[in-house]
Amino acid sequence: MKSTNEINLQDKQEASEEIQEEATVTVETELNPENMDEDKKSQTYSPNKRVNYGYIKYVSLAVLTVQNAALGLSMRYARTRDVEMFYSSAAVLMAEILKLAICLVLVMNESGSIIRGSRTVYATVILNFKDTLHVCVPSFLYVIQNNLLYVSASNLDAATYQVTYQLKLLTTAIFAVLVLKRRLKKWQWCALGLLVAGIALVQLSSTGQAKASSNLPKQSKILGFGAALAACFISGFAGIYFEKVLKESDISVWMRNVQLSLASIPFAIITHVINNGSMTNLLKGFDGFVWYLVVLQAAGGLIVAVVVKYADNILKGFATSVAIIISCIVSIYIFDFQLTIQFALGTIFVIGSIFLYGYVPKKPETRTSLSV
Repeated sequence: MKSTNEINLQDKQEASEEIQEEATVTVETELNPENMDEDKKSQTYSPNKRVNYGYIKYVSLAVLTVQNAALGLSMRYARTRDVEMFYSSAAVLMAEILKLAICLVLVMNESGSIIRGSRTVYATVILNFKDTLHVCVPSFLYVIQNNLLYVSASNLDAATYQVTYQLKLLTTAIFAVLVLKRRLKKWQWCALGLLVAGIALVQLSSTGQAKASSNLPKQSKILGFGAALAACFISGFAGIYFEKVLKESDISVWMRNVQLSLASIPFAIITHVINNGSMTNLLKGFDGFVWYLVVLQAAGGLIVAVVVKYADNILKGFATSVAIIISCIVSIYIFDFQLTIQFALGTIFVIGSIFLYGYVPKKPETRTSLSV
């Protein structure tokens, strides 16, 4: 069994990697545990555990790939159906409530019992109230980000939305340099330049109006791109801010997510009231598909946390890239998306930038006089 300190250390390492990638909702948080000593020991002394880790790694990657592709496609489909339209702010609120419930269950499991878990939550959230207040900043930003993503999905086709949202890699890197004083490698700067070029090609290739629902106003690609760009900047700043908070404390990632959700719910309620005037008809337009979308959005951050624990950054980039390809292919058949050479070239640039940014060169093996 791992000690609490070991678990917290892994959580902090995971946070750093997860934020550098991203993404989001989703509000939103991202971690990187590379070759943890405890895992190495377990694998050394237990061949069966090594097999299990490999199994979990590839299954979680497959799930992440499907989730990334399905989320963009589902958001687009949900906002273009000819049915009674749901409030996007209500969907964001329901996702936060569901995430809170899931993270509370994980905290109880991590603590070993409901009683101990409840005491831990009380001590961390209530007694340590000043620390909880620090989480209010990313909580507010993640709520705004998730609402902006719905605006973007309502105005951009799923493929363009999926590719454009990868700009969060650029904004996260910028804030990492400005806030955390992190130094990027030369190939990472090249990757960011390649990313911007790819996004520009994708946006310039988008012509004409996509199929819209009669329940929605006329779609604007400028509004969709502006919302996605704003969401990327918010995601980058909130992610780096949250990483800084994680590094300055020994609180586990699940407990941090409990704090995030508890702080996000009031902001989500206020946002819904501002947009719609009241809390009446909160679940207007909610059907089975919308609830599926809420579950998909809430589960996204949890899936990423599993992936980064057992996989590396290159494999995460692979999952994101495959998700983009899936979104493009499915959009052709479901949304009558017209794939152009310019869009394909831009997508290749974006996918290449994801792999290049996450590239970690192997360190040369040091040889000693005892080396054979």
